[in-house]
Amino acid sequence: MSKTLKPGTPAPKSGQYQNPGTGNEVTGVKGKSLPPTPRPGQGYKLVDPTTHKR
Repeated sequence: MSKTLKPGTPAPKSGQYQNPGTGNEVTGVKGKSLPPTPRPGQGYKLVDPTTHKR
């Protein structure tokens, strides 16, 4: 399982990130900051990385 990332941290990979405290998911784009969470001390975990076919 991936580590918990703090809000404002650049997403290491593109994909769906879940806030374990609420169960809500957000789409993270590699290199872009993760959004704020509803409560202090919460974070995000990568639950569904984006796959690219070329």
